[in-house]
Amino acid sequence: MQKVYLGKLKLNWCEKCNLPILTRKCQCGTTCQKVDITPPWDVRPAFSADIDLINRTCEKQFTAPLIPDGVLVLLNKAPYDDRMDEIIVGGKVLGSIRYEVERQDFVLLPRLEGADIITAQLEQLAQVSSNQSHAGPVKKSHVIIDESAVPFILKGASLLAPGIKAVDANIKTGDEIIITSDDVGVVAVGRARMDGADMVGGRGMAVKVRFKGIPKPVDLSPHTMDDVVAANLEHLKRLESTAYKFITKTIDTVKKPVSVSYSGGKDSLATLLLVKDVVSDFEVMFADTGLEFPETVDNVDIVAKKYNLDIKTSTAKSSFWDSVEQFGPPTVQSRWCCKVCKLGPLTQLIEDNFEDGVLSFIGQRRYESHARAKSDPIWKNPWVANQIGASPIQNWIALEVWLYIFYKNAPYNPAYEMGYDRIGCWLCPSASMADFTHLCRTHPELHAQLDTYLSGYAEECGYPQKWKELGLWRWQKLPKPQQIMAEKYGIKLVPKRSAKELVFKYVSGYRPCKAGGMSAEGSFNVSLDLENLYEAGALLPIGKCAYMNGVIMVNPPIDNDGEYQPSIQIFASGTVVVRGKNEKDAKKLIERTRIAIHRALLCVGCGVCIGHCDTSAIHMENTNQGAESMDAESTTSDSDMPHAVTGDKCTHCGRCITECPAVKFQA
Repeated sequence: MQKVYLGKLKLNWCEKCNLPILTRKCQCGTTCQKVDITPPWDVRPAFSADIDLINRTCEKQFTAPLIPDGVLVLLNKAPYDDRMDEIIVGGKVLGSIRYEVERQDFVLLPRLEGADIITAQLEQLAQVSSNQSHAGPVKKSHVIIDESAVPFILKGASLLAPGIKAVDANIKTGDEIIITSDDVGVVAVGRARMDGADMVGGRGMAVKVRFKGIPKPVDLSPHTMDDVVAANLEHLKRLESTAYKFITKTIDTVKKPVSVSYSGGKDSLATLLLVKDVVSDFEVMFADTGLEFPETVDNVDIVAKKYNLDIKTSTAKSSFWDSVEQFGPPTVQSRWCCKVCKLGPLTQLIEDNFEDGVLSFIGQRRYESHARAKSDPIWKNPWVANQIGASPIQNWIALEVWLYIFYKNAPYNPAYEMGYDRIGCWLCPSASMADFTHLCRTHPELHAQLDTYLSGYAEECGYPQKWKELGLWRWQKLPKPQQIMAEKYGIKLVPKRSAKELVFKYVSGYRPCKAGGMSAEGSFNVSLDLENLYEAGALLPIGKCAYMNGVIMVNPPIDNDGEYQPSIQIFASGTVVVRGKNEKDAKKLIERTRIAIHRALLCVGCGVCIGHCDTSAIHMENTNQGAESMDAESTTSDSDMPHAVTGDKCTHCGRCITECPAVKFQA
């Protein structure tokens, strides 16, 4: 995976105190060492549920836990197709735990130091237990190599079968493997390329080596997060002082009523703690999307009581479930739920309570995403009217946030202790499949609600259940790893939804786009035959078109000043996503797209459009224009009826769609 750089590496380790330090020098006077971890370096503490997951996974793979009792553990989220965390103990990365979607399970990928600890744990278990399952020449998922093979492994070679001396015969292809020798001990770790039964006496690559070398010693002395807070206290006070100054200066500059947007997450909690120390008169707003964890709603009440706050709440109630039948499941490309369930109600809350606008302090951090890394610490909220946002923790990493919360002894959301690293809507399409696995365990009733809906939607669209199980519902256009999975299981994302009446529904509100400008979404209540729409040139009246990977992409003419290229994406599910220069532009684009598709689907072959085309780009053909899923009673699915086809001479003027009777009288 490509490395992601969003900020500076702050994590250091004091070897004398055996504690993480967020400055180069520990309070004990020792100069600390940088910890070699993968960017973006947003390190956080591991809670008991995280450690339990690591140990359960390790025991399943190697019959021994990785983390001894009382040991301090940090986690570093690393780039991966789903969720992957590096496991940091004693200033060393012991390995990574990641969720492998096809396996639908977590897998531990030990590094050399982690493998050494596992092997030592197994030896201890064999010594103290009367059960000899841990004893014997070969431990579970271990391979013992001949001493003559050690130098080749240490030089970077993968393990070939002839170099194996003994092996766990139960190893399966794809298992994580620890490679040892009788004289040296652990020398490498990697992934099996053949079954254990085929390794001894076999030929070819037995294990693809990932890490090789002699493990370094790891300090496993016990520590608590209180120890970490104490060791970083001066740093936390400096962060606090800087945030206080930022808050004071921002209030003096903006000169609007002050509020804190509280979500029930750690970042907004830290922001609230900072603001309440500086400001005596401020409001707290909570947007209840109707998709919050129960623990989140409870935490809002607990925080309100502890700090004597009157929290103003907007609630979407059942808006999501009332809308999902029209829009389909939300996706990364089309998060209509954010507008329906959060931005709309929040806008109304602000309009009702802050006539002249509001300054909202928001727990936003640069280490969360590329978009937030590029954001200024003060910004005009483009999708919520009359709100200016500001973040006093913009440059904090997650560990700094957590240490500050521990320092203040603040009541944080207990969902973090259940294994969630982010708190938001429980069915957010941006969540990992690891989170949905957690959801099934921690909140089975919520998982069942989502599972029931997705099963019904899959059946309606003609998708196999693998579409749901692999989490493919989270995208309109699949990323490469998901494309490979879909092809492997023969999943074609061409839905077969049907309806008697053609309906297009907008998502209210607009949001900024990562690529600049504003985006907006809408959805038809039928699936679209994109190939037919493209071949018929149905979208040419609004711009140049390209069709690839199950998406029609339209580039409308560039605006008058020539500085911005708007874009439109149309998906087979019926979803439309547009990006314009501003809100007005986005609204115009999505309306023109709706009209163009309506014209194509409702075309009766009257030929009016031909008379309005100055370049003779339109002719009639007997072809289905793209409504592949209208019911038999619908007039738009008759492939014997002539339909308008637009050719390469089209200049994208759009006169044909504005003069079309089907648009004027039916759309």
